[in-house]
Amino acid sequence: MSLNIRIQGQKFTISSFMKLLKRFLFYGIGLIIGSIFVYFIWEKKDVHFDYGPNARVLKTIRTDVRLFSDDAKESMRVIELDSVDIATILLDGDVDFGESSPRTKPCKTYVIHGNPKDKEITLIVKKCDTISTIDKILLEVNN
Repeated sequence: MSLNIRIQGQKFTISSFMKLLKRFLFYGIGLIIGSIFVYFIWEKKDVHFDYGPNARVLKTIRTDVRLFSDDAKESMRVIELDSVDIATILLDGDVDFGESSPRTKPCKTYVIHGNPKDKEITLIVKKCDTISTIDKILLEVNN
């Protein structure tokens, strides 16, 4: 005796349903094994997926030639920051797109907030074709 099911005129048996279920099970097992394999390979290669707008902007600024304006150099001296702190902000900072001007010509202007050495720092960066200039460095004072 075989149980037959009709769905929209199609005849299905329990054995055909079990075959379909078995295929999904094999597919799921293969997907899990493949995902684990890819995860460990990419982890060793230090691969990054910078798909968000914040990450893309920071990455392009990091990969450009980086210059500092005289005002920025003076601010770094006064605030006691060095280039490593600036690099940390450009790695972990937050781009404030509300205050930035990403469509200005010839150079885009980005406002980036970061917290190196437990200080609230804001960078104003002018991004041209292949050169990013740290234009201003501001220390945010919280009252």
